[in-house]
Amino acid sequence: MSALALRFAQPRERQDLEDLQRRASLVYDGYREALLADPGAIHLPLSQIEERRVRLAERDRQVLGFTAVLPGDAESCDLDGLFVEPSHWKRGIGRALLQDAFALALGSGARTMHVMANPYAEGFYTKLGFARTGTVQTQFGIGSKMQRNLA
Repeated sequence: MSALALRFAQPRERQDLEDLQRRASLVYDGYREALLADPGAIHLPLSQIEERRVRLAERDRQVLGFTAVLPGDAESCDLDGLFVEPSHWKRGIGRALLQDAFALALGSGARTMHVMANPYAEGFYTKLGFARTGTVQTQFGIGSKMQRNLA
């Protein structure tokens, strides 16, 4: 098995990434009904890919996950998405993607990263240094506002 490679996504990969996000999101019973009722809820804007905001992880040319990181204010950024192929969960791919996102964000001047975590992912984010700062009502239920200092 080859090493995990991280790179920027290409516009031609957009549909595949949306499909990956859908597979990862449909794992959870709490979201399945709402997602199936509104398939358009999963949408990766092409502009995010074109602006080099989407990074993916692949092994042997198979895409296993991706992140989308958007600029916030002068010293912050937002993790807009982190999704890993469900059959590859618990193998360090999410951690590798997030560490890559931390390094790129810090390199571009961000000092803080924010994320809106669903209840299923909050423990993962906590393990990687995020702290809960509040809650927010989303289309799919209550989410946790979290942040991590990068510097």
